[in-house]
Amino acid sequence: MKHLIDKMQRRQRRKLRVRRRVQGTPQRPRLTVFRSNKNIYAQIIDDTAGKTLVAASTMEKIDGVAYGGNKKAAAVIGTALAQKAIQVGIKQVVFDRNGYAYHGRIKELADAARKVGLEF
Repeated sequence: MKHLIDKMQRRQRRKLRVRRRVQGTPQRPRLTVFRSNKNIYAQIIDDTAGKTLVAASTMEKIDGVAYGGNKKAAAVIGTALAQKAIQVGIKQVVFDRNGYAYHGRIKELADAARKVGLEF
């Protein structure tokens, strides 16, 4: 049990370290990612107003997503989020990996969003 608490605390420290540098503005909002074992969530946030501008997750009914805990689902979510963002008029964001290592599902989501046209 202590191992899990230590693991969560290490991620929290990494998250705060990243957040010190990454701030979302109206011109360039923050794209943040959260992953659980079963799902992945992504949202674009304007930190100055404290508002979520666009969001996508595997909890929504999106075609091509049967299970949310794999790289294929992360790529679908990245594509869906980028399409929604471009429709709203957001082209540039800053990427907040939320303390997670930049590999696996996080990297797939980011690469898929870049392919659609989101710049970061």
